[in-house]
This record gives sequence, structure tokens and C-alpha cells, in this order.
Amino acid sequence: MSACVCRVCPHMCRIEEGRAGFCRARANKGGKIVCISYGKLTSLSLDPIEKKPLRRFRPGSMILSAGSFGCNLRCPFCQNHTISMSGEKDAEFLYTAPKTLVSRAAGLKRAGNTGLAFTYNEPFVSYEYMRDCAALAHEEGLCTVAVTNGYVCGGVLEETLPLIDAMNIDLKSFSAGFYSKINGDAETVKHTIEASVKSGCHVEVTTLIVPGENDSKIEMENLSSWLAGVNPEIPLHVTRFFPRYKMSGKAATPVSTVYSLAAAARKNLKYVYEGNC
Repeated sequence: MSACVCRVCPHMCRIEEGRAGFCRARANKGGKIVCISYGKLTSLSLDPIEKKPLRRFRPGSMILSAGSFGCNLRCPFCQNHTISMSGEKDAEFLYTAPKTLVSRAAGLKRAGNTGLAFTYNEPFVSYEYMRDCAALAHEEGLCTVAVTNGYVCGGVLEETLPLIDAMNIDLKSFSAGFYSKINGDAETVKHTIEASVKSGCHVEVTTLIVPGENDSKIEMENLSSWLAGVNPEIPLHVTRFFPRYKMSGKAATPVSTVYSLAAAARKNLKYVYEGNC
């Protein structure tokens, strides 16, 4: 059988029969690209919604957070690398059908649960599962949240957005060079932010500050100025890097740097939050 092209993200992986793509969550099975991570949950936790982080969407509520495996970027500082960089053969998971997950979420309403969050790994590499769960969640009066790197093709985004109530999108840097190091591109992420805001979805943005990589004041001024051009009320989370994955030997971001960059962002944006300080 011939190779097939996956069109979920800009990598456009050309995948041979029986093999998985760059994200490790999608594969060629019988001449068709399928989501091999569908329903295979590696993590499930009831979290405060502020932990996603979402500060201006249903504050004070809880949300059932689900993760699988796979990611279409390669951040050397990944905070969840044990699952996001895993594939089907090296991830520990439990298959959970959409109906089962939504039923569990609905059963937690008394505990303050407001819905489902797809997080911990990149949810759009298994967008079919997120889409199917979201449709059922809405029937139960539950919201759906996506915590994403925003590196997704427009067609998949357009299909999924009507079912997503809120998103936290990583804008990891405002530098093309930075994104090339992690196998992505800033323009795609910027398009995701713009399209999501335009659709009416609640959007908050996170920038993880990595010392020596994306911690200049000029870059933050440019990033926040661009966000303000989309909508000055987009909340921005300026968060602190801690040593992880391939950067385990690097020092954590100084707290003073996070506060300084947050102050720079406030010149352009109404809502800016310091994270992990």
C-alpha cells in the first residue's frame, strides 16, 4: 500500500503503512490515516480551572482534565514530556469511550465540575476524540476546554471550534527562529489565535519564559502588541520555566524576569497574569 498524507497539522506527514507520524498519535492503517490515540487516556484529574490556566472563564470552578499521548512539537523544555513525547507502545493508558468520559464528568457536577479539559499532551493530534466528547458534553450542559500549542491546520480547527468553549493557546515565542528549534512556526499559531477569537471561543494565551531563549523585553513587547491588535482583552499568562526534559540542567526562570516581562505586556494588554511564581 502507498503512503498517506496526514493533514491535521502543517507537518503534513507522509506516512507509510503501519507507521506513525511525527506526533506519534496518528498512523497509516490500511491505507487510511487514523488516530491511534483515540480514547487512550494517560492522565485524568479534577483540577481547578485556573490551573489550565484559564483565569477569566468560569473562575472558581473545577474541570475534569484528560490527556493522552503524542505531540506535534518538540520542545526541549516540555513540562509533560513523559506522556506528550510518548507513543502507543511506551505509554500507559486506559481506553475510555467518549460516553464513559462524559458520564464521569457529569457525575462530578456536585464537586463543582464545569466540563472537560483536553490537556497534558497536544489535544488536536487526536481531535476526533475531543470533538466526539465535546458533542456529548454539551448535551449534558458541560463545557469543553482545549489546552493546545495551536499548531493545527485550518480545516481541522474550523471543524472543531464550534464545539470548543474555551482555549488556552501557547504562543511560545514571537521569534521564527525559536519556533524552528521546536519544529513549528509562529504564523500557524498566530492564525489559530486569530481564528479562535473570531469564532467567539474564549481564548487565553500562555508564554512560558525560558531563560536565554525568549526572555527579552523587546520580544514580549512585540508579542503583547500583536495580541492587543487581535483583542486587547485577551488574557496573557507569563509563566516560569522549571528544569524539565532536555533542559533539566538549566536554571529556573528568575521570578524577577517573569514580573518584569508581565509588566511590559501590561502596556498593551488589559489582563496579564504571572504564573508559577
